[in-house]
Amino acid sequence: MTDFPEDKSGPAAGEVDDMDVEADHTYSGSFDELRTGFTAAVSHELRTPLARILALLDSTDLPDADVRALIDQARAEVENAGALIDEILFLSELESGREVVSLGHTTALPVLDGVLNDLSGAAARAGVTLTVDGDANIDVPLRPKMLRMIAQNLAENAIRYAGHGASFTLSIHRAGAFVVLTAADDGAGVPEETLPRLFERFYRADAARTSRGTGLGLAIVKRVVVAAGGEVEADGGRGRGLRIRATFPA
Repeated sequence: MTDFPEDKSGPAAGEVDDMDVEADHTYSGSFDELRTGFTAAVSHELRTPLARILALLDSTDLPDADVRALIDQARAEVENAGALIDEILFLSELESGREVVSLGHTTALPVLDGVLNDLSGAAARAGVTLTVDGDANIDVPLRPKMLRMIAQNLAENAIRYAGHGASFTLSIHRAGAFVVLTAADDGAGVPEETLPRLFERFYRADAARTSRGTGLGLAIVKRVVVAAGGEVEADGGRGRGLRIRATFPA
């Protein structure tokens, strides 16, 4: 029997490869950094509405204060903070994989139409015209809840930021082997250099910083689309409106 030389290329039994250790440390460090950054961002975003609530409540002690109006404003701030917490928890579920996105298919047009109908009052107050368009037979690889979430966030983004007199269209159509959901407005738009950042958590363009949006709507849109095997992109420019396209495998 021939004795073969001992293989020295890998770690001995019970030993850990240095490269594996380094990779584990790198992954762990990246995860910890991401978690720390997210926690800091959440803390910052929650601190703002809480500070406004405290300021409003303190103002009720001032002479001639309109207590009812101040309490109504404080209530609105509480609702805004609650919406922010709900979206943070939802996004966390998406990122952890606990929230199932793709489970069967949903016929898209009735859902899109229902969402825009629900938002018609808010759109009228903002001076934004809403339109839905597309093939009534097209479906998408999403649960109805997830499709509504995408459509609502896209439409609310336009209602908040497109500007008075703008038009917004939510459409669904086929493009070869794909289904494309498009949200397009002809409003104020954003600088081209900010387009890649629109889907970041808590990111707001300069014109949006004074709004009461949570800064999570488009981040949620991207997470849902990607989780369903799709892709999302934005294009447009200052004064040229904004178009967001979500592409799904048919």
